[in-house]
Amino acid sequence: MPQPPAAASRDEPVIRDRGDACPGALRLHAADDGFLARVRIPGGLLGASQAAALALAADRFGDGHLELTSRGNIQLRGLAEGCGPGLAELLDAAGLLPAPSHERIRNIVASPLADPAAVRALDTTLCADPRAAALSGRFLFAVDDGRGDVAALDPDVTLLGRPDGRVLVRLGAAPDAAEVAAADAARAALEAALHFLAAAAAAGTLAWRIAELPDEHALESRQFTTRLIGRGIGARYVPHAPRPYADPPAPGVHGDALCVLIPLGRLTTAQWRELPGDLRVTPWRSVLVTDTAARPAGLVTSPDGPWESVTACTGRPGCAKALSDVRADARAVVHQARGQLAVHWSGCERRCGHPRAAAWVDLVATPEGYRLDGRPVPPNELAAAVADARSRPRVSEDAVKK
Repeated sequence: MPQPPAAASRDEPVIRDRGDACPGALRLHAADDGFLARVRIPGGLLGASQAAALALAADRFGDGHLELTSRGNIQLRGLAEGCGPGLAELLDAAGLLPAPSHERIRNIVASPLADPAAVRALDTTLCADPRAAALSGRFLFAVDDGRGDVAALDPDVTLLGRPDGRVLVRLGAAPDAAEVAAADAARAALEAALHFLAAAAAAGTLAWRIAELPDEHALESRQFTTRLIGRGIGARYVPHAPRPYADPPAPGVHGDALCVLIPLGRLTTAQWRELPGDLRVTPWRSVLVTDTAARPAGLVTSPDGPWESVTACTGRPGCAKALSDVRADARAVVHQARGQLAVHWSGCERRCGHPRAAAWVDLVATPEGYRLDGRPVPPNELAAAVADARSRPRVSEDAVKK
């Protein structure tokens, strides 16, 4: 399984010259295989009727597939030009667009085995405040029940549950935090987002995320705690906040839920419809279902299979920047390239969707073939080289964070 994340490093401030261009359900992205829609699924929580609506949308407007993203959202690809109004009407009727002005900022990952109430409270709070609509489509909230699974995903604002029923509010990768009552957690997360927006406006760099703020405008947890108190939220400054870590759920049964891994995060609508009842989509391209006896065809329902910790970007033909069909290449060697360390196949230097981990095998397509952790690999040695790299945990020298 993936290793705990490494701290992000930033040698120079990030200066943006535009707003982010993240696609949404209403803002479609033109890709090489048609238009793309990204439907935000806060906490991965999907009712059965909502899941059915997504499959219908993929069949009616797209290519008959759904993609799971590294933030637990759903992408529809191959959409026809001009389908936007019909798609929006279908999603809205299913309750997947509760606040059109906020639909791209509903980026909430959550511990998939936890009570979903905190996710719903945060989503409702964000959608009710018009100021939150100014966040970029990349700003990320995490609702972690205390085990440390989604807190490891490089969130901008983390709500970390504590055994005493209270919650730590962490800003980015800060070592400290503000502690609040669980009942105030959603309001505190909103205040954290507004605190960031104020700092970003003062910096004038059009930062999309907390880590992009220049040092002189970096957020301070002690100051944030004072802000919370001033807003009527009881808060306590915690100078040394805990940083728990837990692996994501492996394929298989977890109590009353079955974790189903989706190879490379892409499945047909027929496979999607085999997932019964209400769903919880995870940021690790898996889905939790309540029917522990379900065995959807072509999906992974038991641990230690070849697809665990294997990810890839879109690649060809969907992405114009990709230099190879990385998903086909990954499938060709997956059984011969097993290992414990995560591996990510990238169609270009951008490494879209790469793991948020300290150590992972970094495969990047080039015009001549693949480069593995910075070294060219002959095509006939690729499977063996990947298997060897996955058996020797280390930090990839060539890996970079977006």
